[in-house]
Amino acid sequence: MFLKVLKGKLHRATVTDTKLNYTGSIEIDSVLMEAAGILPYESVLIADLNNGSRLETYAVPAQADSGRVLILGAAAHLIKPKDIIIILNFGFFTPDEAKKLKPKMVVLDQNNKIKKTL
Repeated sequence: MFLKVLKGKLHRATVTDTKLNYTGSIEIDSVLMEAAGILPYESVLIADLNNGSRLETYAVPAQADSGRVLILGAAAHLIKPKDIIIILNFGFFTPDEAKKLKPKMVVLDQNNKIKKTL
């Protein structure tokens, strides 16, 4: 049996822009993706702290140290620039693996720079 367990999290990311006419995803500064252990094109869950919406998509790397967090595609109807979001990444683990797992939790400042890791 496998358990779905939190693997990584970017807490309080600020959405820098949206692009509705795009095939869909979220573009994230590659430094932030690496810090949270999120791989390119890996599935992520996004929770919007401004309006409560939640959606699942995949992560696309943005330029390193750019601070970019762009919502792309249909999700731009739900999440707007300057919204504060949480980006969650999950993995499937055996119960023994899950017991040993320490998720990479990264808290961001208002400019999408790493404030601290938990």
